Amino acid sequence: MKIVETPDSAYAHINGWRCEGFKVGLVPTMGALHAGHLSLVERSRSECDYTAVSIFVNPTQFGPHEDFSKYPRTLEDDLRQLSNLDVDLVFAPQNTSLYPDGFSCFVGTPKVAQPLEGIHRHDHFAGVTTIVLKLMNIMPANVAYFGMKDYQQLAVIRRMVEDLNVPIQVAGCPTVRESDGLAMSSRNRYLSPEGRQKALCLSKALNFAADAIASGQTAVSEIEASMQKLLVENGADSIDYARIVDPDWLTDISTITGPVVALIAAHVEKTRLIDNRVIELEN
Repeated sequence: MKIVETPDSAYAHINGWRCEGFKVGLVPTMGALHAGHLSLVERSRSECDYTAVSIFVNPTQFGPHEDFSKYPRTLEDDLRQLSNLDVDLVFAPQNTSLYPDGFSCFVGTPKVAQPLEGIHRHDHFAGVTTIVLKLMNIMPANVAYFGMKDYQQLAVIRRMVEDLNVPIQVAGCPTVRESDGLAMSSRNRYLSPEGRQKALCLSKALNFAADAIASGQTAVSEIEASMQKLLVENGADSIDYARIVDPDWLTDISTITGPVVALIAAHVEKTRLIDNRVIELEN
């Protein structure tokens, strides 16, 4: 497994493989790897000749009062896990390699970035689109793999890639959960044992929404109100949103007539957690 820190070195390796006709997969991460990340790596390994992983805690996607300074940084353990999976290349740059003095160009965000996270984390997606496009340029793979737990992020990246004609395929991979239903997240390690149990309120609320829709309920506002009530009663200290929206554009809907996505962002203890579930109508 090769470990590189400079954009030029990362580009040289991946461009070399591409020029030789090999298929290359890219898994962008912020480190603090867990089984969810590793599932992306495993999918890339199964579909591509070479797999490259980036590890970079991107400062531009964090707000001024968010957790950039305390975000877990576990590079040594991350590298051990990736080596065990036979990853071919790890790009682990310093901040100055990607944001040198004078950096001032950011990628605009599409409409799908405006609701939900766009309301509560105002500049978040400008940081996401910028770093992802930079990584796609530095590491010009055939396919980039992203987890569906960050559903809106995946939608934003897909829109960016299509609108800007980025020559890469974006693959969304299913959310990986703990045995009790908690979506795996690097931020779960912030939780106390009690908070860890309270965090199950997110998956409980999503399961409730799916069951309500399966039973024939179609009024979105009523289901959302019940989701919020369930979250508060089961441990959420505050709720940013608990919404049911169009799965493609994340726009508001009032009545369920087809597939939807339910999305939640809530705070448990001092940790902000997100989760989602795509819900199909049963025939």
